[in-house]
Amino acid sequence: MRKVAIIGFSLLTISSVNGQQTDLNKRIHELISKEADRHFSIYKDLHRNPELSLMEFETSKKMAAELRAMGFDVTEGIGGNGVVGILKNGEGKAIMLRTDMDALPIKENSGLDFASTVVLKDAQGNETPVMHACGHDFHMTTWLGTLRTLSALKDEWKGTIMAVAQPAEEGSMGALSMINDGLFKRFPVPDAALCYHVNAELPTGTIGYYPGPIFAGVKSAEVTVFGSGGHGAMPHKTIDPVVLSAKIILDIQTIVSRRINPVKPAVITVGAIHGGQRNNVIPDEVKMLLTIRYFDDAVLQTIMESLKAMTRGHAIAAGLPENKMPLVTFSQAVNPPVCNHPDLVMKSVAAMKDILGEDQVIQVDQAMTAEDFGKYGVTDEKIPIALFWLGGVNQDNYKNYIENGYFLPPLHHASFVPDFEPAYQCGTAAMTKTILKLFKQDN
Repeated sequence: MRKVAIIGFSLLTISSVNGQQTDLNKRIHELISKEADRHFSIYKDLHRNPELSLMEFETSKKMAAELRAMGFDVTEGIGGNGVVGILKNGEGKAIMLRTDMDALPIKENSGLDFASTVVLKDAQGNETPVMHACGHDFHMTTWLGTLRTLSALKDEWKGTIMAVAQPAEEGSMGALSMINDGLFKRFPVPDAALCYHVNAELPTGTIGYYPGPIFAGVKSAEVTVFGSGGHGAMPHKTIDPVVLSAKIILDIQTIVSRRINPVKPAVITVGAIHGGQRNNVIPDEVKMLLTIRYFDDAVLQTIMESLKAMTRGHAIAAGLPENKMPLVTFSQAVNPPVCNHPDLVMKSVAAMKDILGEDQVIQVDQAMTAEDFGKYGVTDEKIPIALFWLGGVNQDNYKNYIENGYFLPPLHHASFVPDFEPAYQCGTAAMTKTILKLFKQDN
């Protein structure tokens, strides 16, 4: 993540491209200020009461109730706990704004007075602490703030707002579940779909954009390495699959460094390895679980083919027979890359800079993290999508990070929480102005 300059942002400092206040910008900020306390209360409630993927029962009810209070026509239970709200205001484009709702099985250690102490049973029936360690509570609150501001500005736009509250983003299931349940058949096909993801390395008051694939695609692999087990004191009478697996793990790191074009990003990570039960017994097999990250389908194909060839080559070199060649299986793509539509991104950036200031909206690098928002952009409807990073780091902490290496808790960390007020103000103002501008622009 590139370093950025910190420029103060407040409701009292309203920027535009030419440095002059505009009546619309001022009106947007005044509406946000009027509802700020209300939305902070909503945020605290959501943070205290997280729910796991596919279990967002109360959270989805809260989102539906808030939408109804704004005048949206609301449908619940789309693809599980998904919620869709439709607000029509004359003839015009349809624009989709999406939030995610689910939390993570992590015990919170933030020190907040409204920290989560929730313990729930997961899908396997195991009790686990739960917290919003990826900012989905913040996403929902900024989503609601934007929608409430837009609903109060009906004189400034014509068209249809499609508000989507999505379940199970963390499990990479929610977007597809909603699509398969008729999201774009039962409701308007949007002309554009937008969302935020809070960023744990950008200061509040800033927004990061990338006019192309911003998040990587994900594919999972399972590798079973076979051997011929025996006594740990007599390894010469065995073919040790643990040693063989170690060689494979080291060798597959050369796929990215030596078989992929250096200008095309990719990652192969072995996240789990399981083999054997005793210290003095060489097992018959070892299983490894891998994650693959990519932006280019040809890169993914090279990785898959190389994994099969390398594992087989090591097995042959170890003297294993044909019926004990490694078994390499791949999941269906967990998530495709989030491919931002360049034109949609740059139109949005112009609107964001108009209300935040030129230096507050910055182009960032691609990230190897994943998001199932990309699935909305690869349906038959070919909807233009744009995901933006929303800076969530307290500005003093960010300065300390730049100058002294201060630790910034990353996403999915037990101590991660965004600096709510300035991040919320920035995100709500920028997204509101963006959607207003998109409604008024020709296709």
